[in-house]
Amino acid sequence: METQVLIIGGGTTGTGIARDLSLRGISCILIDKKDINAGASGANHGLLHSGARYILKDSETAVECRQESLLLKHLAPKCMEDTGGLFVALPEDDDAYIARFPELCRKYGIVCKSVDASQALQMEPCLAPDLKAVFSVQDAVVDPFRLSLDNAADAQKNGARILRNSQVEGFISHNGRIQAARVRDTRTGDTFHIGALQFVNATGAWADKVAAMAGAHISMLYSKGSLLITQSRINTRVINRLRPASDADILVPGGTVSIIGTTSVEIDNLDDIRPTMDEVDTIIRQGSVMVPELATTRYIRAYAGVRPLVKNGSEKGRTISRNYTLKNHEADGLENFVTITGGKLTTYRLMAEKTADIVAGRLKNTTPCETAQLPLPPSRKGEWTEPGRSPRAWTARPRPKDTLICECEMVSESMVDRIVDTLLTEGSTPTLEEVGRRSRIGKGPCQGTFCSFRLAAYLYRTGKLDKKQGFFQVREFVNERWKGFMPLVRDRELARLEMQEAFLCGLFNMEVDP
Repeated sequence: METQVLIIGGGTTGTGIARDLSLRGISCILIDKKDINAGASGANHGLLHSGARYILKDSETAVECRQESLLLKHLAPKCMEDTGGLFVALPEDDDAYIARFPELCRKYGIVCKSVDASQALQMEPCLAPDLKAVFSVQDAVVDPFRLSLDNAADAQKNGARILRNSQVEGFISHNGRIQAARVRDTRTGDTFHIGALQFVNATGAWADKVAAMAGAHISMLYSKGSLLITQSRINTRVINRLRPASDADILVPGGTVSIIGTTSVEIDNLDDIRPTMDEVDTIIRQGSVMVPELATTRYIRAYAGVRPLVKNGSEKGRTISRNYTLKNHEADGLENFVTITGGKLTTYRLMAEKTADIVAGRLKNTTPCETAQLPLPPSRKGEWTEPGRSPRAWTARPRPKDTLICECEMVSESMVDRIVDTLLTEGSTPTLEEVGRRSRIGKGPCQGTFCSFRLAAYLYRTGKLDKKQGFFQVREFVNERWKGFMPLVRDRELARLEMQEAFLCGLFNMEVDP
């Protein structure tokens, strides 16, 4: 394969770069070792930051978040829920920090209004009653899956090519220029080369490893953040604890659920990223001080993502800037290699623009960036990722012969058909995990225990699965959901766990290879 630009990494930044370059008329191929949004971009809380969270220690990130969130609300409304947000202070929170908050917001142009405590409790009855101070801000919620899938779809419409399950294993270089990337198909094991004029490393937490393959060095720290999902939606607005960044100080509503988090734990191993029981206990204990209901509500899943933080000196954890790092690698003797990592979901478009500017300049392409003016078109690729969308579609036009595959989230066979069709256009047979990533299947209270089998059966019936593929895909699908369910097992949940284990292992013998 030959192209002008090879983009490695299919998260929001990678797909944003693909769209930006394709709009400039630059041909590109985007590859990911798994799938679109399979990494950190799909493991965050979906908060579209107003910038208020960063005003004290990271003013540059605060201003960028403010500017980009306003842009995205205008350009990609289908991916957003403009909830608004509250910053709330409790008796033990620092008075000096509370006093500086509105002043700093004004300094950096962030809209911030004082709210009476009694009014805040009417707005969000879930809040602790002993509020000391409350401010409203312009936070919102974004669907990261739809955002990435819509960017990918528009990039493809403009000529980009996307290859899933394609992992870079090395580069072929000569005299400071990379000639091609060696790529392995993770499904078949086949290897092939992709030649390009420019190479973009947008692999997030794996950026240092990919850079090392090209002969470059990046000093990174991996910060794991864990989050919990409640069974029902507790709040209507984003609720932030008014204190310096700490554990469990953001409660984000998302469709039919709420997400509480996050933690910050340094890790060394990127191969097994999962939440721990200690983190779950910390999140519930800390979060319930702000929202008491969090101490007793049912949680259906815990999950974890990794923040790729670029180190400068001896910085650690939350002290490292959340701003992005963009390296042209000319100091490493590389003429056609760029790395973009770090940053926030909120600033993905800006990160993509700055990266594309470097690449376009090297290719002598003078077409300016258009993503700050052109709306992001909604696509079929991400239409079923939105929480609550499937139930609304089902109840609006119920079809007697359109069987429900996932009863928790009301995902039907016809919805799966549409998802499968979009996957087939990318040239590979869909898997359960890929269908699940583009829908709400497996994201309800049963966490895939029942719907995984129904989905596999339907894919067999429609000729998309063959032989023992379904067994292994169901096991992989359920294991991924259980990875987020196991840390939550307490008291009554233990009985549910035993029932699910009896179903999966006692009835279907899932723990033994066929």
